[in-house]
Amino acid sequence: MAPDIQLFRDVFNASPIGIAVETLEGQPLFVNPALCSMLGFSEEELRKKHCVDFSPPEDAEKDWALFQQLRAGSIDRYQLEKRYFRRDGSLVWGSLSISFLHSRPSPLVLAMVEDITEKKKAEEARFRHAAIVESSDDAIVSGTLDGIIVSWNAGAQNIYGYTEAEAVGKQITMLVPTDLPDEENKILERLSAGGRIEHFETIRVTKTGKRINVSLTISPIKDSSGRTVGICGIARDITERKRGEETQRESEERLRLAIQAGKMYAYEWDVAAGVSVRSSEYVNVLGANEPRTLTHQQVLERIHPEDRPKILEAIARHSLENPTVDVTYRVLLPGKSPIWVKSSGRAFFDGEGRMLRVIGMVADVTDQKLAEEALRSSEERLRLAQKAARIGTFERNIRTGVNTWTPEMESMYGLPPGGFGQTRTAFENLVHPDDRAEVMKLVDEALKTGQPTHGEWRVVWPDESVHWIAGRWQVLMEESGEPSRVVGVDMDITERKLAEGALANVNRKLIDAQEQERTRIGRELHDDIGQRLALLAVELQQLREDALILPEVRSRMGELQKQTSEIAADIQSLSHELHSAKLQYLGIAAAMRGFCQEFGETQKVEIDFKTHDLQSPVAPDVSLCFFRVLQEALHNSVKHSGVRHFEVRLWGTSDEIHLTVSDSGAGFDREAAKTSRGLGLISMEERLKLVKGTLSIDSQPKRGTTIHARAPLGSGSDSMRAVG
Repeated sequence: MAPDIQLFRDVFNASPIGIAVETLEGQPLFVNPALCSMLGFSEEELRKKHCVDFSPPEDAEKDWALFQQLRAGSIDRYQLEKRYFRRDGSLVWGSLSISFLHSRPSPLVLAMVEDITEKKKAEEARFRHAAIVESSDDAIVSGTLDGIIVSWNAGAQNIYGYTEAEAVGKQITMLVPTDLPDEENKILERLSAGGRIEHFETIRVTKTGKRINVSLTISPIKDSSGRTVGICGIARDITERKRGEETQRESEERLRLAIQAGKMYAYEWDVAAGVSVRSSEYVNVLGANEPRTLTHQQVLERIHPEDRPKILEAIARHSLENPTVDVTYRVLLPGKSPIWVKSSGRAFFDGEGRMLRVIGMVADVTDQKLAEEALRSSEERLRLAQKAARIGTFERNIRTGVNTWTPEMESMYGLPPGGFGQTRTAFENLVHPDDRAEVMKLVDEALKTGQPTHGEWRVVWPDESVHWIAGRWQVLMEESGEPSRVVGVDMDITERKLAEGALANVNRKLIDAQEQERTRIGRELHDDIGQRLALLAVELQQLREDALILPEVRSRMGELQKQTSEIAADIQSLSHELHSAKLQYLGIAAAMRGFCQEFGETQKVEIDFKTHDLQSPVAPDVSLCFFRVLQEALHNSVKHSGVRHFEVRLWGTSDEIHLTVSDSGAGFDREAAKTSRGLGLISMEERLKLVKGTLSIDSQPKRGTTIHARAPLGSGSDSMRAVG
């Protein structure tokens, strides 16, 4: 037995694997040199430790749980990978194999530990590599030297659209555009020769056929002997970057063209050296005779003397807190007129706050300055014209409710500049009380409907004088269709209103004189000539009855008597037209009815006269006006319509009186009639204006004519008799 024991000891001591013999309580009895070397402890130090003392708690707990099952007899061996403490505190990985030794009288446990630290590190490296590959947004693909895809990560699926199952085993050329047929072959040839491709930008095609820009880095895969056995590539989608680069190029090109078209150039001023360098575009602004590089003093000498203090002040404003400054000034050019330029510069400072350099742009703004000056001149001329014409403008911001008034606007309301304030309260208070409600209604309707509105009203100045204003509003809309602002213009029409009043007064006096003359002539015809003709007719009748008169003479006298009676009837009718006693004593309805009857009999026409709802009193001047309109309208209709039937309607509302005269005859062109001042239309309109009435005409050739007169009703004792 001795040789066997010695052999066991030799094997035990020579084994490269750590071995320990332990009791069922986990206490080491024997440990071999390999285990001591692996852990850095001596044999005596290891025998003093318990098995759970060799590893961190979480690993020791797993080991001890299995050891308890071994002691209980439920298992007779187990294997476990766990960590072990070394003497220096570091950890090593070991593969532990535990076996139950039954051959001895007192059962023992055989523990064998293999150092697998390097294996574990390799596994962890592989796991990290796999995790990196799978989590990468880039496409990571490996393949054979024949171009067959072997591996395909999630990034490749996201970029190219193919799943791993769809890609593995396929040719890598399925990603290459048809217009690049030889590109992949050249890549494979280079890799097969041991070369490497880095950041190669090209085009690839996705599963959907979309072309994308990619950056490729491809390396050969070599075996332990250094022989290339495969390839591995990383592809990054740079489509957005390329698009951004293209956008930047386009932007830079647009900027370059804008600089050329906008007559601008860049500059850099080295403050310490006192030198300014300008970009080549300066020629477009200053001309080829100007040098590209100037000293600071030379720059100042080229600035208009009146603007130099402004330049020096702008330079002084540069600071760490305010590094950017804009300034506009004039530049003197030899043999040319000064030009206006705008300089926008940004200053850069050192750590102690000293200005090192200024970089900026200079733009030729001469045209803009000239346009601004022309605009100011035009606005001044407009302001003077508005002031001379007494025209003012205003604007209301609908969102904020703020009103803006020009001084000319406030002046025509008798206020100093700023007298209105920003609300319309002052405006409302200045409008004449009798016109205020109507004006506010116009303003509010314009805001609600968005339609252009106009009107005329009176205003009472602070000195209590009354003035007339004509106003017009226009609502401006946003793109959404909502009203945003109201702009308008007011004009002082006091002088015009005074002139209209004077003219109306003259017209009224003329009409009054005309009516007086009509009345006089009518009475003369009725009381004098009519009576004389009546007497003549009586005398003729008496002569006819004389027996001495020859029969032929008697017959002739009968004819003369008849003609005399007819003339007397015509004169009586004419006197009624000139002066209607019925209108004065019986009212407008009875007067119109009587006139229509007499006129119809005289002219041999049929006139259908109807009246209704005429309850309120009608002022005498309104009654006379409507009576004359009826006369004029019927005379025109009989003369021009070509028909023998006419309709006359007279009616009233709560506050107005209406009259229509209609026929179904030839009709006429209304505008042509007004232009020719025919048909008595002007006369009718002028009469109605004097009673604040209006005249409307509905007529078309061959479709008849309707004349409609309307006017507000009068009131008072003088008008009661005119109701009829």
